[in-house]
This record gives sequence, C-alpha cells and structure tokens, in this order.
Amino acid sequence: MKVSGFTFIRNAEKFDYPIVESIKSILPIVDEFVVLHGQSDDETLKLLQSIESDKVKIFDSVWNDSLRKGGKVLAAETDKAFQKIAEDSDWAFYLQADEVIHEKYHAVIVKAMADNLDNDEVEGLLFRYKHFYGSYDYVGDSRRWYRNEIRIIRNNKEICSYRDAQGFRKNYKKLKVRKIDACVYHYGWVKSPELQKAKTDFFPSLYHGENTEKKKSYSEESFDYSTIDSLALFSESHPKVMEKRIAAKNWDFSFDPTKKNFSLKTRFLNLIEQFFNYRIAEYKNYKLLKNS
Repeated sequence: MKVSGFTFIRNAEKFDYPIVESIKSILPIVDEFVVLHGQSDDETLKLLQSIESDKVKIFDSVWNDSLRKGGKVLAAETDKAFQKIAEDSDWAFYLQADEVIHEKYHAVIVKAMADNLDNDEVEGLLFRYKHFYGSYDYVGDSRRWYRNEIRIIRNNKEICSYRDAQGFRKNYKKLKVRKIDACVYHYGWVKSPELQKAKTDFFPSLYHGENTEKKKSYSEESFDYSTIDSLALFSESHPKVMEKRIAAKNWDFSFDPTKKNFSLKTRFLNLIEQFFNYRIAEYKNYKLLKNS
C-alpha cells in the first residue's frame, strides 16, 4: 500500500500557518508529501525547505486570480497538488495548512487505509474535527463548527476538490466514505490577535477579489476573540509536532466555558444534538457507508 500526502500553501509566515507542523504530522505514515507553493511574498519557501525529509516534494505554483470568486482558487490549488502525487499511490492524504494530525492516530489511520484498500466502494475516509479557538486551551463546541470532513481519498483523478476546498466530489457526486476514529486538529483560529486580524482582513479577497482586502497594518487593530458563542476547555495532549509552537505563544486569551451566547433557536437545536447526537440541517458533503 502506497500513500501520498498533499497540500498547498501561500504566505505561511505572513499569516502564521503551522504548515511545517502539518506536513511533519503525517510524514511517518506517507511515502511522499507533495506541497504546492504559491507565489509567496514572505519566507514560506524557506520554511518548506527546512523540513529534513526526502519524502517532501515542493512544486511552485501561480494562483489564478480569476478563480477568486467563491474561493474556487483554493480548490484549484488543491487539485493541482493532487495531480502531482505519484501515479502508483493507492491513497492520497490531504491536509490544509492549519490542520495537524496527532501521532496517537497514526496506527488507526494506517489500519483504516489497509482495511479498505480492496473495497472499491470506499472512495474516501472521513475524519472528526477539533477546532481550536483563541488559544490552544479551547475548542469550539457549537453548531458553527463543522464536525467531519474527508481527508483521505482514492488516487482517482476523477475526484476533485469541491467549492472552496472544504471537501471532495467525484464527477460532481458525493464520495462514499467510511468514518474512522481519528481527528484533525484545526488550528486556523489560534494565532496572535494581530495576525488573526490580518488573516481575516485578507481572507475575503479569496472569495470576492483583491479589492475587498482591507489595507491595514497589523498594529492598527487586533482580532476580538471574545465574541465567540461557546467554547469548551481542552485538557488532552496536542500533537508532539506542535510543542515548540505552543511554547512560543505570546498572547493571552481566557474564556468562561459556562458562558453561552446563543439565540433561543440555537439553544433548542443544541439540546437536541446533545441528547440525540444528531445535528439538524447539518451539511454533509459525503455519503457515509456503514462500517463492516
């Protein structure tokens, strides 16, 4: 069984993406890792080149700005990276630049890929998510956070990234997937308030065009993490590759987990989810197969 990892990145240093940690988090369980480097205006390329592994294959890419509407450029870069993985790979493991896998899941993931290797009905593997917010001590626990997403797919080039690269489809149809007992640790909302503000000012330009980017310096304004609706304390361990980054955190954030800023409708929906483990109107970009 051969497995390729793949991703894309641009301006990782400027917006403080843990791209090195992301790649390193699955290097032990992949045979290669393809990373597509966009035309960064920071030291992203040096960051990638600092990874001491012959598994890492770096390719240059120029983003097509005409695809910014709806975030299509993100899907386009995902597809370009996918096209560059080894032809003889069986599985393709996709991680976005702010997603990391805990080493405790490595054996589970490898077993899931091996167990489903010869079952052509299984087109992908579905992961659970932990969305960290504000600091490494809190995770989002409300309906605003997606709970699952496909992160391993067959090496079938009929499969393409969907919409703004959240998931995948095959010939515009949802993939048939198996859910595995493994989590993606999503750190996209954990960085200094200044850098988080810079990122949130820039991100609309990926959906609506460059003219929507706010031209502010990092020092003008910082992101207000306190407006979140609900968080839960995280008391487990983080992936080992994140240890240095966590130790280097230079801002403070605290939140009262008992504080819930919900509308009456959301409170009702949350109660249903809590008691029945079912989320009403949940977006699912996949067809879930029963585990054998």
